[in-house]
Amino acid sequence: MDDQNKNLILATALSFLVILVWFVMFPPPEAPPVDPNAPAQSVSEGTTAPVAGTTEGESADATTSGQTATPATEPDAPRLEIDTPSLQGTISLQGGRIDDLFLKNYRETIDPASDIVQLLAPVGSDTPYYALYGWAPGAGLTSESVPGANTLWDIESGEVLTPTSPVTLVWDNGNGLVFRRELSVDEDFMFSVNQSVENTTGSAVSLAPYGILARHGLPEDLKNFFILHEGIVGMADGTLSEIDYDDVQDYEFNPREGAPAAVTQVSETGWIGFTDHYWMTTLIPESDAPFKSVSKYDPQRGIYQTETVQSTQTVEPGQTVASKSRLFAGAKEWAAIRGYQNEQGVDRFLDSIDWGWFFFLTKPIFAVLHWLNAMIGNMGWAIIGLTLLIKALVLPLAYKSYVSMAKMKELQPEMEKIKESAGDDRQKLQQEMMALYKKEKVNPASGCLPILLQIPIFFSLYKVIFVTLELRHAPWIGWINDLSAPDPSSLYNLWGIFPWAAPEPGSVLALIFIGILPLCLGVSMWLQQKLNPSPTDPTQKMIFAWMPWVFMFMLGSFASGLVVYWIANNVITFTQQYLIMRSQGYKPDVFGNIVSSFKRDKTAPDTGKKK
Repeated sequence: MDDQNKNLILATALSFLVILVWFVMFPPPEAPPVDPNAPAQSVSEGTTAPVAGTTEGESADATTSGQTATPATEPDAPRLEIDTPSLQGTISLQGGRIDDLFLKNYRETIDPASDIVQLLAPVGSDTPYYALYGWAPGAGLTSESVPGANTLWDIESGEVLTPTSPVTLVWDNGNGLVFRRELSVDEDFMFSVNQSVENTTGSAVSLAPYGILARHGLPEDLKNFFILHEGIVGMADGTLSEIDYDDVQDYEFNPREGAPAAVTQVSETGWIGFTDHYWMTTLIPESDAPFKSVSKYDPQRGIYQTETVQSTQTVEPGQTVASKSRLFAGAKEWAAIRGYQNEQGVDRFLDSIDWGWFFFLTKPIFAVLHWLNAMIGNMGWAIIGLTLLIKALVLPLAYKSYVSMAKMKELQPEMEKIKESAGDDRQKLQQEMMALYKKEKVNPASGCLPILLQIPIFFSLYKVIFVTLELRHAPWIGWINDLSAPDPSSLYNLWGIFPWAAPEPGSVLALIFIGILPLCLGVSMWLQQKLNPSPTDPTQKMIFAWMPWVFMFMLGSFASGLVVYWIANNVITFTQQYLIMRSQGYKPDVFGNIVSSFKRDKTAPDTGKKK
């Protein structure tokens, strides 16, 4: 076997190895395991709320001893309605908790009659998940002097929280302190929470404002997928942190926080919260104000918690102090998050979307994809448009590659003569080959450059399609009604002709009985091969014959959007290569190569036809 055959086999093996490693590193999402010995969710009081320790340079006199982050269940507690173009829900006046929130514009499935997505849920539900605000008591105060998780607030102004009508809650502790909480919300997903305390006593008091996000147990739809981060996400003075749920469980016990916890002192800007696949809740304190960022875990109750504790404030008699913060609770829409970052100063908020290792590619790729979708109005056609732009950018490199390949074919007779004359002298063979390449100005490795360039682009686009919300439930044409999911059609029912249902997605039958898009992918790869005659070497011929169909089955379970990209890429590559080969004096005999591939003899047609 000559060197070219060995190199071809090696390159093919490496290609298959890349795909196999991909499947090992990024397996299909599995349902999270359920621990039968996990403790039951508790709704009783007792979880410690944040210790209102101080940021650097502040006095450490505010504590939250006795405060609870787990409110008691009070099903009859009065509620205040939330109604915006994007959100609907209620606020419990018990604790002033934002704990009942739905996303109006998103449904659980592609069925238009399915339920809208619920983001936050109150204590007493299957998966409690809520936001809680308050003041941690400092010098001269006890936990009974400040509002807690179960304090019953009164409505001072407002009836329904809308983008045009804020509401104000009030609570008088009966000992000279009056607490107010003004809540407002925009048309997307951002709440503003302005807390104030009025001191009508005869002495100064100290307090520290805080915000809490508490999540009881793991999310029901946790993907546990290596390519996707789900868990705690935060930004502290320009440093991004992504912490998985199992890593939170491994925290060391923090005596000051009273639980396993990680504490970060933020001097200027930051935020922290929980991120799911498509949804997120985030605490965002006022910019340019130091605060303490905390993530913790209560192993007894299985509660994950993030906190922001702002600096301790002293309220003199007759004075009022206030604290501003924001709460993002909604869908990870790129445009909305980008607006909060660029227009409202939320530092690096776009990084809350998991762009991955190739962020320098995924961010611009998605920005262009988002722009194309806005121009075209269909994400599937936008993916094809993006493919055209990518192929146009790499066209100069592809041109050189295909020209070099055409010259290599032209040099084939001379290369065969060199092999015959060199015989078994490998050193002489290499020297004469290199001399020939130098003389004819041919780079034998240039054909690999477009393939190598495609690998990070392919991974980046896969990341974009899997992670970003904009492709969730995005239709293309006909039966493709969700570009983030595999092709729902199946050979099992002849792609919908027969009346029985297709195999369940993810099953073995679904992998075998592929859909229309994976079949088109295999055919496009096969036709691309037919630009060149089949190799005369039997080993090479066998590898080339099987490669399109192996890839067809391996990529068949990928998201439809990615398969659309791959098909478009193959079609454009076929067109480019055909035209470039014609420009170099060769007319690829595509039909003849197809016919010869079905013949039993091992004779291949000529490399090409001279014009």
